[in-house]
Amino acid sequence: MLKLLVTPPAGAQTVVEAQEGLSVMEILRDAGFESLPAFCGGCLSCATCHVYVDPAFAALLPPMSDDEDALLDGAEQRRPTSRLSCQIAFGPALDGLTVEIAPDLG
Repeated sequence: MLKLLVTPPAGAQTVVEAQEGLSVMEILRDAGFESLPAFCGGCLSCATCHVYVDPAFAALLPPMSDDEDALLDGAEQRRPTSRLSCQIAFGPALDGLTVEIAPDLG
């Protein structure tokens, strides 16, 4: 079983069973994390699936596209480890990935 470790805003870390081939956003949505609305459903047209990724996994992630970077530029709570979870395909190499769901300040 592959695992994703998730910390919601103002919450405790939870271990979620993660399915290979889904995006991190889909895994979080399917696990019922209401603090991650993902309004566009993974179409890269909003930033409501914003997460902070454990820096230990940074080298394993795909490079950030210009579109993802532009969407994150509009997020007041952006950090160096910010990513859109819809842009992270989950697989065995990311087993144990730790993410924190960014707070919705809007």
